[in-house]
Amino acid sequence: MAIKRNMRLGDLLVESEIITQEQLDQALEEKTQNQKLGDILVQKGYVTELQLIEVLEFQLGIPRVTLYNYPFDTSLFRMVSKEFAKRHLVMPLKKEGNKLYVAMADPMDYFVINDLRLSTGFSIEPLIATKDEIIRNISKYYDVDDLTGIPAQLETEPEDQEDIEDEDSPIVHFVNQILQQAAVQRASDIHIDCMETKVLVRFRVDGALRTERSLPKHVQGSLITRIKIMANLDITEHRVPQDGRTKLSLDHREMDLRISTLPTVYGEKVVIRLLDLSMAQNDISQIGFEEENLDKFKKLIQQPHGIVLLTGPTGSGKSSTMYSALSQLNDEEINIITIEDPVEYQVEGINQIQVNPNVGLTFARGLRAILRQDPNIIMIGEIRDRETADMAVRASITGHLVFSTLHTNDSLGTINRLKDMGVEVFLLASSLNGVVSQRLVRKICRDCSMEREATVREQQIFSKYGYSMDKVYYGKGCSTCNMTGYKGRTAIHEVLEIDDEIKQALLNDESSMKIREIAVKNGLKFLVEDGLEKVKNGVTTTEEILRVALD
Repeated sequence: MAIKRNMRLGDLLVESEIITQEQLDQALEEKTQNQKLGDILVQKGYVTELQLIEVLEFQLGIPRVTLYNYPFDTSLFRMVSKEFAKRHLVMPLKKEGNKLYVAMADPMDYFVINDLRLSTGFSIEPLIATKDEIIRNISKYYDVDDLTGIPAQLETEPEDQEDIEDEDSPIVHFVNQILQQAAVQRASDIHIDCMETKVLVRFRVDGALRTERSLPKHVQGSLITRIKIMANLDITEHRVPQDGRTKLSLDHREMDLRISTLPTVYGEKVVIRLLDLSMAQNDISQIGFEEENLDKFKKLIQQPHGIVLLTGPTGSGKSSTMYSALSQLNDEEINIITIEDPVEYQVEGINQIQVNPNVGLTFARGLRAILRQDPNIIMIGEIRDRETADMAVRASITGHLVFSTLHTNDSLGTINRLKDMGVEVFLLASSLNGVVSQRLVRKICRDCSMEREATVREQQIFSKYGYSMDKVYYGKGCSTCNMTGYKGRTAIHEVLEIDDEIKQALLNDESSMKIREIAVKNGLKFLVEDGLEKVKNGVTTTEEILRVALD
């Protein structure tokens, strides 16, 4: 059946087999009065912004433009103010005669088109571009103009706070721009590295660091001082590491910024971790669990007592998974208390304690106090020593559900780690419910995903785990993913349930190999296997799985 241009957007997407009728119905049901259907479809992950634009291009007959490496006529930026561009998501591209070509996220906003016509005196020709591309390029080009006067105005001593605290000062604007750009690019961390002759600003996006800006050396003092002031740190102390935090609204999201300074030979290195507070409320079904592992995890967190451990290296998403589980369990009838170092996400309805060794508030001491507060669920940020491990075991045996994290390579290695810490085997067998090992892998960009022949090595790996795969997917690179081939991250998991058979093996002091055999027999899927399942489904690449989950 021929697709007609006058079809409604939802019907057009269903007709094009981009979404299902069920997905359309669900989006229409959840859509608020002022929300556009396209926005909620992108938000729920049913379509990418580029897929939506391609359909709109067909439906509206308005051409699409890619802004990656676009040869902008920067003289046109004087015609459209930065504030107008940001508020309405527009960017002037070029002029031909009396026509001004403008990239727009919503080319059907006739009020904006009319405003542009009146303010510029040109006839406006709209083109469709993605929101991300427009926002990224507004930051890239408009902010350059904002920085032209800064070097000459930053040659003040860092200790002179007056200009640095003034909200209209160049350095304040500069730091705000860096934070805004990081939020737009969905960076998890900002690194400010002091070199001998320059200062590098680097963003960690989807787990990979890349240099965003190179700054002249003389901005270093004022830049670091401004960041210290934001985090309420001592601006006169340069010899010892400092830690602080602050909250800001960036890219229409509430963000918690954790700021750390470290003295180096060329000045203080600063790392800012950006925590999206909305991530603490993530639905656990959206984290990346395959259906079988999700069922196991839900079963573990719904137990009335016992210990559930999340393991993996730093930056593997353990905290996000744990907070998602706590958010699902969060109820006015349940008393949830956490002790963390630091408190990463602040969640309404949960009592959270910050470890403070300076006054003797350690994990173990805090845990003793928590047990006197009639808790149902306890979350311990990390089990680091025998005392904390013993307290966690005691809490679980006395009828509490305990969540915590541990730094081990896999789920089975956690058992040996707890034994090494001195936890008695009979206590371990009676208290441990399960272990979830987790890693983060980059997802293939959906807008440039391509199919290719599997290499001989890939086929050997697939065959080892019982898969027969001739084709795999990869990202070719496009403007959506900044030519990386990857966009966003997901988790791979290894969920070990400590069932009766494993408990008995522990009590019998069986070898690690024997426990491994029992776990595999009872359905344990290793990290590599979970990852290869995602490779098979076109979610990620073999290279990503081998990078984080070598077996």
